[in-house]
This record gives sequence, C-alpha cells and structure tokens, in this order.
Amino acid sequence: MSSQQAVPIKIYPRLTTGRFNNVRVFMVLATQLVFFGLPWLQWNGRQAVHLDLEQHRFLIFGLTFWPQDFIFFAALLVICALGLFLWTALAGRLWCGYSCPQTVYTQIMLWIERLTLGDHNARRKLDAAPMNVNKFTRKTLAHGLMGLFSLITGFTLVGYFTPVRELAAAAPSLAYGPWESFWILFYGGFTWLLAGVLREKVCLHMCPYARFQGAMFDNDTLIISYDNRRGEPRGKSKQAADKARGSCIDCGICVQVCPTGIDIRNGLQYECIGCAACIDACDQVMDKIHAPRGLIRYTSAAALEAAGKPNRPSSSHRPRVIVYSSLLAGIIALSTTALILKKPFKVDVLRDRAVLVRATDDGLLENSYNLKLINTSEQAQRFKIQVEGLPSLRLDKPGQVVEVAPTQTETVTVRVQAEPEHATRGAHDIYFVVSSLSHDGSMIREKSSFIGE
Repeated sequence: MSSQQAVPIKIYPRLTTGRFNNVRVFMVLATQLVFFGLPWLQWNGRQAVHLDLEQHRFLIFGLTFWPQDFIFFAALLVICALGLFLWTALAGRLWCGYSCPQTVYTQIMLWIERLTLGDHNARRKLDAAPMNVNKFTRKTLAHGLMGLFSLITGFTLVGYFTPVRELAAAAPSLAYGPWESFWILFYGGFTWLLAGVLREKVCLHMCPYARFQGAMFDNDTLIISYDNRRGEPRGKSKQAADKARGSCIDCGICVQVCPTGIDIRNGLQYECIGCAACIDACDQVMDKIHAPRGLIRYTSAAALEAAGKPNRPSSSHRPRVIVYSSLLAGIIALSTTALILKKPFKVDVLRDRAVLVRATDDGLLENSYNLKLINTSEQAQRFKIQVEGLPSLRLDKPGQVVEVAPTQTETVTVRVQAEPEHATRGAHDIYFVVSSLSHDGSMIREKSSFIGE
C-alpha cells in the first residue's frame, strides 16, 4: 500500500450522486429502519426482540435463549468473524463503505450539516469566519439536531433491553431508572462525538480493522483502484481523443468527495473505506468529456495487471477463500442443526445442601432437590417429573405434574425416597426424567446423586 499525504485537520467532503451513492443511501435507510423499527414489533403479545437481562433471557421472535444457550452466542460471534474475513478477502472494505455504524451515522450527520450549514464550500467558509450571531445560531442548530438524533439512537438501543413502549410512556416525565438514563446519555453522547465530531478520525486512528485488513487482502481482493495505464499522464484536456494525455483531467473531484481525504490516484491506502464516492465522481467527469467510465472502479490488482490478457485464473479458488467458506458453512450448518433440535424446555437440578439425607416416618431415606423448569417456548407447558437409578427409588409425590407459563421459569421442590438396603452409605447416581406433556417426545434426563447412609 502506498503512503498518503498529510490529511487536513478537518475534511469537508463534497456531496456526490451516482449509482454507488444510491446504494449507500439505501443502506443507511435500510439499517436504520431495522434498528429503529425492530424494538416496536410485537410477537405473541410481547416485544419481538427483547434482551431481558433482568430475567436472564433473550427473546428473539419465537426463540428464547437462556444463559445455558451461551454456545449459540459464541457460534454467532465466530460466524460474524469468519464472515468478515471471507467478505474482506473477496470484496475488501465494502462493509466499511456501506454498512459500518460509523459510516452510516457519519453520513446522517453530514446530511444534517448540509441541511443547516450548506454545502462543503459553505461549511468551510463558515468555519473560517469569525464567531457572530449567524454562525453561532446555525452551529447550535446543527449540533442540536445531531444531538437529538443521537439521543433517539441511545433511546432505541436501551429499548432492546427495557421494553421500548415502557420507555416511550415514561418519556414525558423522564421517569427513567439510573441505568436507562445512563445508557441513553452514554450511547447518545458517543454517537454524537464519534459521528458528529470525530468522523473520519475514527476510521483513520481508532478503528483496528483498517490496520489488519492488509493481512486478509491479496491480489484478487476487490478494491477501489485508479487505472494508471489509462489515466496517465494527467492533463486538462477536455477531448477524449487527445492521445497526448490520459483520461484523467486532474480535476481533483475524486479527492474532494472522499470522506477520509485521500487521493485514490496514489494507490491503495489503508484510509480508504471502500465507499466508492470517488467512482461516482469520476464517472460523472468521464461522461462530461465523453470518455468511457471506469477510470476509477472496483477491481483487483490482479485484474489490473492482467488487463487484455486472456485465461486469467478464477479468483474464487484461492486457498483462504476455500478455508473461510468451508469453516463458515460448517459452523452455520452445525448451529442451525442444534437450533432445530433444541428442546422446548430446560431443566436444572440443585441438591438441597442444608440436609443431605433424612429418615422418614416409614423408615425410608429421603433427599431433597430443587428442580428449575425453564419453558423456552411461546406456549404454556405441563411437565411430568419422574426419577430412576436405584431399585425402589420414588418421589414423595408420584406422578407430579407442573405447569409453566410461556418463556417463564418455575422452581419445584421434590423429595426422592429410597429403601436403606439399596441406598447404602455414599453417593449414588440417579436421574430425573422430565417429560413435556405438551410436546410429545420431548424429554430431558438430568443426572444427580442420592446420598445414602
């Protein structure tokens, strides 16, 4: 990667239009529609996506995940990591250019600035002007709108953890708890700071992805590139037929539209986030001088080197792509299978440590247990509890049936009894068999121990 010239203290990216800008706008609208809209969706009379930390459960549409399901969260993290590696190897930093929250929120803040302060030249002049009533008023309005949007963003984030309709009902009186208030202000404040103030500095100096992306790039990775063979030597000629000069007229618009302030003509730089603003700008210039588009385009180093050479090998058969794809497909398949086979309930068995064993009036030995029955489904369930493992082993209440409400937990105390001749001194393995009468065939066999004397 080539080195970059010094970045200006503040960058005023020029507004551009074009096909890639349309994709960016679509991604901003789509991601924010999902983020802001998802907490308001209802599912079976409750919030469809509710990360209920108080009850130690995540409700995601018809699925309920408990701490015992941590393996699914770990699998999701691995899938995201491998997906990012695979996507980067294939398509470079398209994630950064179109879907990264920093990019999305920076774009929204730029829209607010353009609405209140004007285009890039107007903003530059306003910043250079001395402070006066007009400048103070417009700056206050701009940052006020950015701050309001940031607070709404923080409110929405908290709405995933505390039911958003409850938060909305409490908004007029600001009757929020300390944690809700803290996270709304914290997340909102950092959204304003990172996207409204720091902006490209986050990508240039704080984001680690820009630093290690080189380890995932190769000559077949899709990147934004300037075609030196076609563009050089640069010149101001407006005629495409001028053979003495290349297609680049050195207008500098590709630099003016770059949100990180780089010159893509200097080669690939780690500061490039792959947003393609320079492609849109250059294509418009090419249209004006009646030259073919694509002087700056999405391509790969290998494709540029092989321009005009037939029979170039396919870029999809690279070892890293095959490894990433295989691992990703395998983990997705295993996770999906585990999710499909996931039981509609869970059982935890805890021994009563206060009294290990006691003798009943009938001369039997008795141990006490607490069974936690977790209903992970959206319907009420009835559970039948049985015990096995020793001859004559039985419950003090044979045939006990417990009903548990949807997505709720019920703790039941059960006493297991055994004859002394079978429950000799020491620990004996026993098994609690919990069957769902509401889901035929769903049964969990949980191991525990019976203490004899």
